[in-house]
Amino acid sequence: MLTEDEALELLAYLVTSARTQVDEAGEYGPMRLLTAARRLGAAMAAHSSPSTAEFLAGPLTTLPELAVPKVDREDYVARLDRVCSELAVVLRNRYAP
Repeated sequence: MLTEDEALELLAYLVTSARTQVDEAGEYGPMRLLTAARRLGAAMAAHSSPSTAEFLAGPLTTLPELAVPKVDREDYVARLDRVCSELAVVLRNRYAP
């Protein structure tokens, strides 16, 4: 079992990697990273602090799970940017309040 700190670090890596992959690679990179992040989030939820659980149930679930949209790419990228920003707030509040 990962500690919450280890799991948050991995979650942050996966979400921000998904954002990077949008610009660098094919459509499957972001999809796989977000699928992994959601699965990790689901496993973490029961063992997380209230603020982390809120993030896992909210912003992380707002992105499409099975595909990177080919239409309105700008909206998808903006939504992914918002999730990254919201995760940064969770991390900042936890580690540097």
